[in-house]
Formats: sequence, structure tokens, C-alpha cells
Amino acid sequence: MSGSLTPTRIVACLSGGVDSSVAAAKLVEDGHEVIGVFMRSGVSAKPGGEQQGCCTVEDALDARRVADSLGIPFYALNMEEAFGRLIDRFVGDYAEGRTPNPCVLCNRWLKFGHVLRFARQVDAEYVASGHYARRLQVGERWTLGRGADQRKDQSYVLAVLEQEQLSRLLLPLGEQQKGEIRDEATARGLSRVADKRDSQEICFVAGDYRDLLRERLPTDAPALQEGAIVDEQGHEIGRHSGTAGFTPGQRKGVRVALGRPAYVQRTDPGRRLVVVGGREGLLSSEAVVGELTFMAAALEVGETVVGRAQIRAHGRSWPAEVERIDRDRARVRFEEPLEAVVAGQVLVLYDPSDEHVLLSGWIR
Repeated sequence: MSGSLTPTRIVACLSGGVDSSVAAAKLVEDGHEVIGVFMRSGVSAKPGGEQQGCCTVEDALDARRVADSLGIPFYALNMEEAFGRLIDRFVGDYAEGRTPNPCVLCNRWLKFGHVLRFARQVDAEYVASGHYARRLQVGERWTLGRGADQRKDQSYVLAVLEQEQLSRLLLPLGEQQKGEIRDEATARGLSRVADKRDSQEICFVAGDYRDLLRERLPTDAPALQEGAIVDEQGHEIGRHSGTAGFTPGQRKGVRVALGRPAYVQRTDPGRRLVVVGGREGLLSSEAVVGELTFMAAALEVGETVVGRAQIRAHGRSWPAEVERIDRDRARVRFEEPLEAVVAGQVLVLYDPSDEHVLLSGWIR
């Protein structure tokens, strides 16, 4: 992908992992002037041990070693304030009964927000990352295509990027398989990261996320207070120690007797309620999404588009129709009811062939 570009200055996000390392190496080999950056969160070091996400001290050291090996400049950007905003959103979502997705917001606000601003400061044309997705142009609009490695496809987590961010984005790994990337890392002498495991956890959460909520929320926050577990008719069938400890669709840890498997249907922090019921109660035939991002499709109010809706990062997509109902909201109608359409998560609509992103929005 980058080989077809005239050699230029590019900022490469280095996380200390194998994907970003190989992506940067490819850009260097293609003759670009590459500047490596690592996002320093200011929250990665916690009492009792290091985090297991993508912002640890060990990751920073690995990123610097990769930059040295490639012979490129390296900067660790202080993003503590920006990460604080991300954490506030995470905590606020739980306090209001939503299930947050901070890694998606990190891509929009930090990786392709603050890092893009840094790129402008150093006169770089593009920001590159090791995500498994492809940047495409459909008509006059930029969009994202699914990565060639379907098991690692990350177009979903990038689907909140705006047009200007996409126009400055490079994704050197979009056409490759994960196994190939590990082999390439070894061949390039990047053996330290070649077999490094992928980060999975949220980088600013050490242990139980509820500890972070207790630290950040007022002591009398309703989401942390004891309350009732009720069935769908409102009858109390148990007690809980805080609605923030429950997520729609959750079965494990509910510990109530319904005479059948009990699933969390929804939470109501204001009334300190956790509502549980059978699995059939998790089905939704439609949803409302806000904070819309338009990629290949740019709808006017009242217009509709059909495609395939994906409601979680590693889930499948389903036929759906989206109608824009006002400036910032759209209604999504699913061809068949979907299970656990959770407020706070992102819904991404792909084209009918399931190849590229039409639009995205946050489930309300």
C-alpha cells in the first residue's frame, strides 16, 4: 500500500507490539522518512504490578528498541490529560448504565486525534498504524475495508474515524495475515516482539474495573450502591452491590433463581435496579444510535441505507436498514432480532457485501 506512495514523512504509531513494529519497518523499506511515536498514558503503572494492555513501561521500552533497530527517531508523547478524558467517559458510561468501549474512542481521540496533530507539527503527511484493515475510497469519500485476515479484521474499531483522519491514515498490514507478520518480524531482526502476545485488556484498568469506578465516582454514586435484582415483572428476587458490576447479556455471577438460566436484561443505576430474565429477553429488533460517523454513506435526515450491522468487535454482521432521524441520531432495524444490543457499544454498518464501512454510531 505505502509502496505506491512517493516517499514522504510519516508518523508511525509504535505500541511495542509486533504489528506496529512490522508496519513501521515496511514504511522504512519503502523509502519513507518515518518518525516513531509511543502514547504515554500516565496511568499504566499501578501498585502491585504493571498493566497488561498496550501502554506499559515494558511496551514503551520495546517500542524504543524497535525504533533504534529501524534507525528512526522516537518520541514518547505525554497523553495523560487525553487519557484522563477517556477514563472519564469510561466511568461516566458505567455510572449511567451503559457498557463502554474505550479502545474505539482511543483510536479516534488519541491515535488519530492527538497523534495526527503531532504529525502536522512535524510536517508529516500521514499517520500509520498496524491495524488489520484497509483504507479505501468509494466515490469521493474515504472508508475502511475489512482486513484480509478475517480473524484479525479491525475495521470495526476504526469505524469512528472522520474523513479528514482517514485521508491521512496508512494501514500497511491490511492485505496480510497475522502469521505472515510474525514471520516478517523474525526475518527483519525484530525477534523481541515477533512472538509477543497481542494486548487484550483495557490499558488503564488494573484488575477489577469496579475499583477504578470506586476511585473516580463519588462514594454515594447510585451505580455503586446496593440495590435490588428484579425479574421482568419487577419482583425482587435478589440483591446486588452495585449496578456497575453488571452488563446486559451477562449470565455468570448473577446468582438468582429463576428456574431457568438468568441473564441481565438491563440496569437502572438511578433506581439501583438490575433486571434479569430469560435469554429471549435479550433480543432487539431495532436500536437507536447517536454520535454518527459517515464513511461511504452520508445520509441526509429521512434517508435510509441497507447493509450489514455489526454490534461487537469480534462478532458477525447481520442484515439491517439504517434511517437517519435527525442531526445526530439514526434508527437501525434488524432483519431478524439480535441478542444483547448493548448501549454504549458501537454499531458499524457495512455495505451489503460486508466488505467496507458505510457508517457507524454509538448504541443508545
